[in-house]
Amino acid sequence: MTTLVWILVFGLLMCLLSLIGGVALLLPEPILRRLLMPSVALAAGSLVGGALFHMLPEAADHAHGDVSVWIWVAAGFALFGVLEQFLHWHHCHRPPSEHHQPLTWLLLIADAVHNFVGGLAVGGAFLIDIRVGVVAWVAAAAHEIPQELGDFGVLLHGGWKPARALLFNALSALTFPIGGVLAWALSSGIDVSFLLPFGAGNFLYIAAADLIPEIKREATVRSNLIHSLCFAVGLGVLLAIRLAVGGHHHH
Repeated sequence: MTTLVWILVFGLLMCLLSLIGGVALLLPEPILRRLLMPSVALAAGSLVGGALFHMLPEAADHAHGDVSVWIWVAAGFALFGVLEQFLHWHHCHRPPSEHHQPLTWLLLIADAVHNFVGGLAVGGAFLIDIRVGVVAWVAAAAHEIPQELGDFGVLLHGGWKPARALLFNALSALTFPIGGVLAWALSSGIDVSFLLPFGAGNFLYIAAADLIPEIKREATVRSNLIHSLCFAVGLGVLLAIRLAVGGHHHH
């Protein structure tokens, strides 16, 4: 398969994942509540692991010690911070009754922006190495699942019909493959390897600023243990993939 096909296939898979919000309709709310925070912890570990064990080593290899890699990481981290300030989208992974109702349209716009930047980053990863692309996609997908469940809950709470909420969630996810294809299109004219450290910065920001604070709010000893374990599993799985695949696979 050509790189473009890989990017398209995984981009469309991400759109399919956006329909997972529908699962929220099938599960009783107490079970959903119980599953949501451990899945957020797992996603946080996966994002940190994807950034630290895959995207950054690969980007650093590619740059041969040039400091620009770390500048791009900082840019990716900072840009998401700025976006959050302006879009007020703190990805809420709690049942809607517990937080102030954000504007549903704002949530969808924020999601679309977020997915677009994610698509660019993952597309950039595929362009450097297919395996790094797949791993970056897995880390992004792990985060997508609790996020979609949370978003779907917010839309329903905002008075949306389930079918309409699912449709618009899927539409906001279409920006992910668009970002991936844009990365591919740009790659013929410019060196898009900066997208990899930039994406790693996004991943680290989402984990540190959005997901970990959510997990830390639930302060019983039992929930802390479960969440720490899930976070460690997310990290461990991505480290295991790195060790299994091995580093330094250059074209």
